[in-house]
Amino acid sequence: MEVEVVDFRVPVESNKTVLVWDIPPTHGEAHIHCPEMSTRWHQCSVNMERQLPSVPALTHHIIKAQLHAVFSSFGPVYLLKVSPNAPLHPPGFYALIKFFSAAHAAAAQRITDGRPLLDDSPLKVKLSSKQTPHFLSGSSRVLSHAHCLELANHVLGFNGWTSDIITLKKLTNEEEGEEEEGGGAGQRRLKFGCVLQLRFPHHGQTSRGAAVLEDCFTCTGPDVFLQRCCRLQRLVREKALVQAFSSVLLILLGNGKVMVEVKQTPDQFLADDTEGVLQVNEFSWTEGPADEEEADDAEWALTVS
Repeated sequence: MEVEVVDFRVPVESNKTVLVWDIPPTHGEAHIHCPEMSTRWHQCSVNMERQLPSVPALTHHIIKAQLHAVFSSFGPVYLLKVSPNAPLHPPGFYALIKFFSAAHAAAAQRITDGRPLLDDSPLKVKLSSKQTPHFLSGSSRVLSHAHCLELANHVLGFNGWTSDIITLKKLTNEEEGEEEEGGGAGQRRLKFGCVLQLRFPHHGQTSRGAAVLEDCFTCTGPDVFLQRCCRLQRLVREKALVQAFSSVLLILLGNGKVMVEVKQTPDQFLADDTEGVLQVNEFSWTEGPADEEEADDAEWALTVS
């Protein structure tokens, strides 16, 4: 029985990347020639009709929605990008699709290659054969908060995991900050720490994460201070959740079942060790990394098998 381990990190392996080309430039009444996927595409098309951009942008978004409806049926998708063909090539589009699982990518390529997924023209679907750079192997970035939720909900289900806040504490004094005389604007500093625990009730596993975030800003009134405070609390909770997910491993079995394991790392702390202690990674939300998808533009230079 085949087994694959998926962690909550940005997938960089080439065998998780699928390339699609020969996508036609326009679609009249475009439809998906896969009965099991038609319902999902219908919902996508209804949602897209609510906001109508320009014709080229609309075509691009329609193709992206169609492709997502097709390929996400094989497994959770980390990244899907659609781009127009180069000027010297015939009009049309090509796409890059990156899965979290190599098995899902292989199944998607095998089933969709040569099939008329978008209209009557068959599409070419191939796995990337570009060799993963050595310095990227095993050293990818952790997923964003949104991608962590998407992966966990897709693989485990909405009832497959829960999160509980153990500590959410303000780490700055009320007196900190420099306010101008007369109630004018002044510089304020906020710092929050959070310790959070993930539970996987069907697997008997737990994982903890912690983070500290700091924000320095110009305070022009109580409403600004309250908004910054609420935003920082939300961001530090999300950062702690991401760190908790970073030690979780999803074990995908060949029979469709899933197991959950938690990596034991040197900085892993247990419940008995946290009394009066806040173990954290410190970040500034204004200096946080950009969304991971923005860093994947370099992946377009790919070869296929």
